[in-house]
Amino acid sequence: MRYASAIVPPVSHLAWRVWQRNLTVFIRVWRVNFIPPFLEPVLYLLALGFGVGAFIPVMDGIPYPDFVAPAIVAVSVMNASFFECTYASFVRMYYQKTFEAIISTPVTIEEVVTGEILWGATRGLLYCSLMLPVLALFSVVTLPGALLLIPLSFIAGFMFASIGMCFTSLTPDIETLNYPAFLFITPMFLFSGTFFPLDLLPAAIQYIAYAVLPLTHVVILARMCTLQAFSIDGLWHLAWVLAAGLVFYLVALKLMRRRLVV
Repeated sequence: MRYASAIVPPVSHLAWRVWQRNLTVFIRVWRVNFIPPFLEPVLYLLALGFGVGAFIPVMDGIPYPDFVAPAIVAVSVMNASFFECTYASFVRMYYQKTFEAIISTPVTIEEVVTGEILWGATRGLLYCSLMLPVLALFSVVTLPGALLLIPLSFIAGFMFASIGMCFTSLTPDIETLNYPAFLFITPMFLFSGTFFPLDLLPAAIQYIAYAVLPLTHVVILARMCTLQAFSIDGLWHLAWVLAAGLVFYLVALKLMRRRLVV
């Protein structure tokens, strides 16, 4: 038991109070927060799905808009969760001193970090939930099978939020967060099978995509949900996302404690 507690610090229900605080702020500025999930899929579909799709009518045996739609959802979940736990969390930690204020109460550092990560995962879920009706109107996803994207978005969001919190714990200033945004998020956006199949890339890049680009597995799972093309391989991709989420969550807890405890 002592060994387990050393690996996984105790986290109580107070983590949800941190989550609730962020939700309250989110609701107060809901107009700004709700517009992007509605506009983003429309812009991507018009520019890529139907624009580029006019020259590429079929990709991997399916209409190109249907191919790219689940990737749009996966990318939006990644961006919402990752950037919530990098730039937004850094502002709350460093500039607003919100973390210090909360830690002065009975809430622990681990509970603050857990609440932040849970909120990042929730942002991903909200973005996915708001995008699905828009995509359904364009007939590029099939309901009710596409509803499986909602729980998937929370699981994936938890992973990306945990990764983002790891970067937040290490960055010396907010400008430094541009490095993971450019060197980590951008390659995933381009080389995770989002806009074309991975098997078109050289074998070496395919191995890298499967090994170190988390978005690859999320895109594959998202396509399985929207196309209802489930296979046993989906269990491996889901296990990868779950394992990565747990590992990065534990690393984030350790790194944030090291940063905040002086």
